[in-house]
Amino acid sequence: MTCELSMEVLENAGAVANRAAQAIAALAREAIKARGRFLFAVSGGHTPWMMLRALAAEQIRWPAVRVFQVDERVAPAGHADRNLTHLQQSLLEHVPMRPEQILAMPVEAEDLGRAAAEYAQTLQRECGSPAVLDLVHLGLGPDGHTASLVPGDPVLNVSDKDVAVTGPYQGRRRMTLTYPAINRARHVLWVVTGAEKVQMLPRLLHCDADLPAGRVRGERALVLADNAAAGGSKKGA
Repeated sequence: MTCELSMEVLENAGAVANRAAQAIAALAREAIKARGRFLFAVSGGHTPWMMLRALAAEQIRWPAVRVFQVDERVAPAGHADRNLTHLQQSLLEHVPMRPEQILAMPVEAEDLGRAAAEYAQTLQRECGSPAVLDLVHLGLGPDGHTASLVPGDPVLNVSDKDVAVTGPYQGRRRMTLTYPAINRARHVLWVVTGAEKVQMLPRLLHCDADLPAGRVRGERALVLADNAAAGGSKKGA
């Protein structure tokens, strides 16, 4: 695995969100020019919602964009715990996208295992077989998790499915992209903000396989971090 991820450090979460929006827009224009569409998977979190709102100011051919979820909590539609709720608010209210351009994980299904398989089929239908996303956006948890790939969960060992369902984590089960799906992506964008990440960020940068986040391939990845997460480092700023 290639280590020593490329990193830029910015002043604060707002600056990270704006830089992330610029990076996404550049990749979107490149993908649309090359293949006619931009296939983008988004994680949850406060800074990503800022990032998506900043993305509205960028020049993108929005009808050519398809947005997928990296992970989702098992919760009712419209619930504040749902990443989809914030994703829709951040995008649909600010950019000329149709609701069907956001392909939501079906976490309201009674049979979650079957629902995960159906979402994997959706990925194949939209992104090819095997599914290749243009960009996967990821965050880093204080415990080293990313997506809903959390320490100790059996999903960490899934190698034959693109989508899986976790055990309970912070009170809820999750549906998540697995390593195979994430590691096939053309690009990975890490958005890491907050002082609670300061111990985990160096381990991510060195692809520490003891961390769930450290098992994501690094050669096509960019890490955008704020000063708090980077411990005051100015590297790449």
